[in-house]
Amino acid sequence: MPTTVFDQATHRTADVTAQLATLGIPLTAPAPPPADLNPADPWASSYPVPVDRSSLAWCTAVTMLADHHHTGIGHQVLAADALLRELGVRGLAQLHSDLHAGAPIDYRFTRCPYCSGIGEDPTQPTCGEVGCAPWHEFDGHEHLCPVCHGDDHQPQGIAEEHLAELEELLGDATEEREERTSLRYRLSARLYRRTVRT
Repeated sequence: MPTTVFDQATHRTADVTAQLATLGIPLTAPAPPPADLNPADPWASSYPVPVDRSSLAWCTAVTMLADHHHTGIGHQVLAADALLRELGVRGLAQLHSDLHAGAPIDYRFTRCPYCSGIGEDPTQPTCGEVGCAPWHEFDGHEHLCPVCHGDDHQPQGIAEEHLAELEELLGDATEEREERTSLRYRLSARLYRRTVRT
């Protein structure tokens, strides 16, 4: 039975929450201990935001961390808590970049870990369900994925465009090099003739 991307998100959440239940880890992260509200301390935490460990963002973060470090989910719980507490869902894009040695991620070629490449937030209702006007699809729509910002994952189509652009740039560079080489050759030949005559 084929599954949709939205079903994949539901399955990911269900799998992670089942593993948490098996490990005896609560589905809500405890709030951080209250910090002294010292305005001179830039590291002081002033927010008691609880983290929902059954949310798609948290499940995605803990799965990414566990896969990257080749550990179980239980070892990455606190890291996922800290990421979501500090940066929220947009922290997934930063985490994805960090896991790839800080390189920027082009979500047209790399499948978004949060929305699985559809470009829409799987936790929000779709345009079809809400009944959005078709022209809203292109004007900064509210249903966009907060990680990939709506980039459409189509590596084959975009790769062909990139290859065509690269071939054009390579052709231009080759022509320019040949022009410079021929100019260099002509100048050196003239200079050589002058030195031979004198």
